Amino acid sequence: MTALLSHGESTVKRRSLPVATVLAATAALVLTACGSGGDEAEGNDKIVGADTGSSSSETTTPGATASDSVNRPDITLPKGVEDVFESWKTGDPAKDAVLSDAARAQTAMNHAITEGETDTPGLTFYYDGKALTTSVKWVQKWLSAGLTYTGTTRYFDPKVELFDKKSAGVSFCADETTAYNKDRKTGKVDKAPATNDSYVLYNTRLEKNEQGVWQTTDGTSVRGSDACVR
Repeated sequence: MTALLSHGESTVKRRSLPVATVLAATAALVLTACGSGGDEAEGNDKIVGADTGSSSSETTTPGATASDSVNRPDITLPKGVEDVFESWKTGDPAKDAVLSDAARAQTAMNHAITEGETDTPGLTFYYDGKALTTSVKWVQKWLSAGLTYTGTTRYFDPKVELFDKKSAGVSFCADETTAYNKDRKTGKVDKAPATNDSYVLYNTRLEKNEQGVWQTTDGTSVRGSDACVR
């Protein structure tokens, strides 16, 4: 079930997380909890020059990857909502630090949606620049539509490239086949069948701030990318 969603200055096709349609006037508004990366870019299947993925098969969460002295906000998803990060370790400390914060950014976005707030500590901690502006607008769309979501989102096949000591790129796939839109007031869950658009390819840019946090500053997303569909 795909509809058109106006995102910034472009109009892109997006599937809900994973599928729900909210009628607004004569148009259908479809939302995705993970759409914080910015405008959709067709054919952008990987970070330019990035060829380093993890060979590990372990499943991790953002808080279990990199330990450091940064005073990070507590981000706890509500019962029934889970983010699963598969093979988000390369064995390279520098790259793993980037991946760790990229994962935390995804969970911070999902947490903001489930909390129904556009200014959560996690959102403003892990996003900056264009990505933060886009993320705030994205959460607001969920609030305006009266939606939250439940279920599990699986993130897999991460690739990371270090541009220099303070900038990096991360691409990864998201599997939203077991995450479902939920009416915020009634609690009704929409379990419409998944499609190829349940899989999303993300390309993100991260920059290291003075605190040592790799913040997501920009990005793109492509739904139904051949690189992610399983």
